[in-house]
Amino acid sequence: MKAVRLHKAGDLRLEELPTPEPRPREALLRVRAVGVCGSDVHYYETGHIGDSWVTEPLVLGHEFAGEVAAVGPEVTRVKPGDRVAVEPGCSCGECEWCLQGHPNLCPHVRFCGTPPTDGAFREYLAWPAEAMYPMPDSLSFADGAAVETLTIALHAVRLAKVRPGDSVAVLGCGPIGLCTIRIAQLAGATQVFATEIVPERIAAAARMIPPGGGQALDARDDPVPKIMDLTAGRGVDVVFEAAGAQETPPQAIQLARRGAGVVIIGIFEEEMIQIPSTPARRKGLTIKLCRRTKHAVERAIDLAARGAVDLGAIVTHRFPLERTAEAFELVAHKRDGVIKAVIEMGGNG
Repeated sequence: MKAVRLHKAGDLRLEELPTPEPRPREALLRVRAVGVCGSDVHYYETGHIGDSWVTEPLVLGHEFAGEVAAVGPEVTRVKPGDRVAVEPGCSCGECEWCLQGHPNLCPHVRFCGTPPTDGAFREYLAWPAEAMYPMPDSLSFADGAAVETLTIALHAVRLAKVRPGDSVAVLGCGPIGLCTIRIAQLAGATQVFATEIVPERIAAAARMIPPGGGQALDARDDPVPKIMDLTAGRGVDVVFEAAGAQETPPQAIQLARRGAGVVIIGIFEEEMIQIPSTPARRKGLTIKLCRRTKHAVERAIDLAARGAVDLGAIVTHRFPLERTAEAFELVAHKRDGVIKAVIEMGGNG
């Protein structure tokens, strides 16, 4: 089978690898679509995220969907021919955090496309069948690949406890930020202020915000004074940091009203970020960091299938597997108005 592996920072290679055989509780997936995530790009550009280093050739990719090609002898959840979206993290199910209902915090998680586990930028992948979720024909495989992005937004909004009537700010309007806007609206937020530096992403956010329901702002000019003016100096009830940029955590603290919540979703290139402690303390802010997601795949599929969330709107660019390196460069440098780039194999049905 064909696969794309990262050998070192900036070095993606299209190679031939053996097609895997599914274990008893695994299904062999014919991969049909894989999203290029910001974390994939971090590995591509630097060779690591935090202390997780690519030390040997690795297949990246954790946002994916496809059709089941074969199943192991103990699999009953899915069958050959099923169209599925996939949960990329498999927790142990036995540790303290798993038993408390927090599989996203499992220290023993096996995560697709994170060292040392190969990911989905390949034609076939064997993965636990319990992590595969059937999706209706109304959703394309590209939609299915974007389901994982939507699950992050679902978890972030759940962490923030957004309530009807809340005002929120979303700093960063990439795929996760845009999904967060929509999920916050579905949770009842009536005012959404979105900030971004890429013009096409500003426009995408603006299309999601109805008249009187907030505003999308160009963050190339400091958006804090404008949002504070729009909220009569009060600030917002919840701030979501979804840019992973050094300037956005301080902005989040400035924008949060007294007693507000701040959820940091972004992954930063630097290990340290700045949280201005005095205003955060004086405001009594609750600051949470969003670690992946949990128990959200079925909900995400349902929202997309019902049309409550348009996942197709965030997919702006499509490439074949052979052009994966080109897709990574596009996303890394935010060229051509890219929001989400997807690698497609064998059609996009």
